[in-house]
Amino acid sequence: MAAIKIFKHTFNFFNEQGFPPKEVQLQVSFGKGHDEFWTNVFPSTLVQRYASDIKRFGLFLRVIKWTLPILGLVPISIMLRLFFFSRGFGDKMVYPLIALFLGTGNQTANVPCGIVERLFDDPNMKLWDYDSATLLPNLPTMYTFDNLGRCYQSWGDSLKTRGVNFRLHTEVCSVLSRSKTGVKLRIKDCVNGTVTNEDFDELVLCTLADESLKILGEMSSWRERLVLGGAAFYDDVTVTHSDKDYFKKHYETEFRDELCAKPKSETQRQQVVLANGAEGESEGFRPMYFTYSYKRNPRLIEMSFNCSNYQHQLVEGRRGQGGSEPVYQTIFLDENHQSLWTIHEIDESRIIKRNSWHQLGHRWQHYLRVVPGMMFLNGKNKTLFAGSWTLVNMHELACVSGIAAAYRLGADYPRFDNFATSFFAKYLFMSHGLLFSREESKRKRRDK
Repeated sequence: MAAIKIFKHTFNFFNEQGFPPKEVQLQVSFGKGHDEFWTNVFPSTLVQRYASDIKRFGLFLRVIKWTLPILGLVPISIMLRLFFFSRGFGDKMVYPLIALFLGTGNQTANVPCGIVERLFDDPNMKLWDYDSATLLPNLPTMYTFDNLGRCYQSWGDSLKTRGVNFRLHTEVCSVLSRSKTGVKLRIKDCVNGTVTNEDFDELVLCTLADESLKILGEMSSWRERLVLGGAAFYDDVTVTHSDKDYFKKHYETEFRDELCAKPKSETQRQQVVLANGAEGESEGFRPMYFTYSYKRNPRLIEMSFNCSNYQHQLVEGRRGQGGSEPVYQTIFLDENHQSLWTIHEIDESRIIKRNSWHQLGHRWQHYLRVVPGMMFLNGKNKTLFAGSWTLVNMHELACVSGIAAAYRLGADYPRFDNFATSFFAKYLFMSHGLLFSREESKRKRRDK
């Protein structure tokens, strides 16, 4: 989708391949209708209705920060009740906001409040700054990427020139043995069906926790079963389509006077003017991210994206002569709730592609059992683990976890940015139990 400024390693990889990210001013549309809608673009009645809750949310974040070791694992739903926040504030503002940007889906109520606090306050993790008046700041900067197919093709080609061997259409059926001398794997060529047993020095599992356990099979240790078994995943469906009627039915896609609250300051007045498209270069309210809450259960949502409003390739195509069809993506969360899904309302002739995926649930149990346990698994039995699920569902974490695995195998960490180095060092300690500065000192002494 899009990235935030802390994605230093992600940006570095794309820059190396000649595909630099491009800035975009984020516009979000939450909810449908006068009583449900709010946005970060202009003042809405919902934001004004929960003004006191929004202001107290700042105190909530400070208390969690001060008591992080004690209250950090308590689910956000419980803490919101303990702080006497309005139920509507949680259902209509907090849960959709966290679900949309953290990718917690319909498990948002079970997310530990420590993670929520970190997303607002931690320089290494925060997605945005808390705004005491609107909760989400007005038009924060995010970044989009160029054609991913071309980028990854270029990246793969550059790795091949350095001796990397990609074996596509190949399945690791099982791990036959792991010892101090290496790892033996049973591998299947999915093209011709040939099965071979092969020896490797090390094993790096860049797969989801449950898939890693499946691959390890009987060779998994009790620690691996305990830690990896604590990660919960849910099956979702993404539909890429161009159904304008469906989108307008379930989301607020355009500026309407009845959605706008009376401005209380000159800043808000200017926001309304810009949202209305009344300024010279302003294109008005063109939201990129959307949420839709179910009436039967407001804590459960669907998420959508108007890719034509923020992917720069599609934005340029829309501005071109004659424009182009909009490209939407709608995510239907957790197949156990598919009776609530609106997927059947999308015009089949407008569907471009369907994708099924397996999504991590950021439950509080994940941060009690999985995250702190990874340092006791990585490096044991000639095996390393990588993936965003080892901490939080961000592309940057996926990159950093892979870099950490490579570092454990002996690769150097190329310093290119102080913030990135600090981020990497913290992840290396949290997931591998290693102090980066100490490891670097050891390597310098060894290389003398």
